[in-house]
This record gives sequence, C-alpha cells and structure tokens, in this order.
Amino acid sequence: MLAHYGKQNWWPGETAFEIMVGAVLTQNTNWANVEKAIANLKNNGCLDFEIMYAMGEQELALMIRSAGYYNLKARRLKNLLQMITDSYDGSIELLSQDDLHNARANLLAVKGIGPETADSILLYCCGQPIFVADAYTYRIFSRHNLLDEETDYYTIQQTFMDNMEHDAGVFNEYHALIVQTGKDYCKKGKPVCQGCPLEDL
Repeated sequence: MLAHYGKQNWWPGETAFEIMVGAVLTQNTNWANVEKAIANLKNNGCLDFEIMYAMGEQELALMIRSAGYYNLKARRLKNLLQMITDSYDGSIELLSQDDLHNARANLLAVKGIGPETADSILLYCCGQPIFVADAYTYRIFSRHNLLDEETDYYTIQQTFMDNMEHDAGVFNEYHALIVQTGKDYCKKGKPVCQGCPLEDL
C-alpha cells in the first residue's frame, strides 16, 4: 500500500483541537461533510477550545449542520470538552501526556465517544501509539480471510498491535493507507480488485 500510494501524512487538520473535533464530526458521515463543518467553525472564529466550550449547544449544532446528526454531535463535543476541562484543566496537551490507558478510559467515559473515536483522538491528536481499527480495516482483512466475520473491535486492534512496532507514526501511516485502499478499491458495495495494492495478498 505504501509503494502504491506513498506516505499519507494523516490526519487532516492544522491543530490538535481541529483534529479532535474532526474525529467526532466524522462519525457516520463522509469527510467532505466534515470539512464543510470545520470550515464554518473556522470562518466564524469558533474552532477554539475555550470559545467552543463557552458556546451554547444549539449554537454549536447550527455551526456543524453539514456534518449530519448535528444536534447529537454538538452534545458529544460539549461532553468531550467538559471531560477535558474537568480532568485535564482544559488542556489537550495534558491529555496527550497522560498514561495511554488512563487517557483512553477517560475518553471512553464520555457519552458518545466510542472506541474508534477515542483511539482516533489518541493517535492523531495526542500522538499516542494505538491502532485505530475501523470499518475499512475489518472489510479489507475479512475479505482476505485474515479476520473472521464476527471479530470484534478490540480483537482486531490487538491483532495489529501484537504484530506491529508500537510507534504512533507507524500506526498513523498504516491506518491511513488502509482507509485509502478501502475508499479506492475495497469498496463497501462492489470491490475493485484489479489494480488493488493488495491484489496479490
């Protein structure tokens, strides 16, 4: 995949806060919709921890409308900011410096933040060495009979973490390459196997 695509340099985002917000907004939608919501936040001067924390939930929801499920996602963002305020004095840097397992537990305790979102924040926003096992990962590796159909998130994640160097940069790049392969070739409906970088696997 690396030979086919080259380095992906993920996650799209100028700041750690933008990456964190994007990880929540991308739930159940495509990245193009997330980009519109983030651009709207930027244009209105609201892509800032303290400013967003002070915003009303409904005001925030209107700002992120293009991301879909905007009321729900506004609530989840507010819940996340509240946890970081309570547990890390409102500092993403302190979250990033926390023990991986403790930081993950705190993120998962936030209503609406599941394993994939929590791990995306930890890897891409905080630079923590944890592998994100998403739908693309499951789809690609189950189609190659490397994962059982009933394999759960944690088992998939642990399989990769047991067989890869525990390095945030490695996990980052590998996950990004999986996503790109899933988008271009291993599509949800009809896969395009010819020319796929994993065709010979």
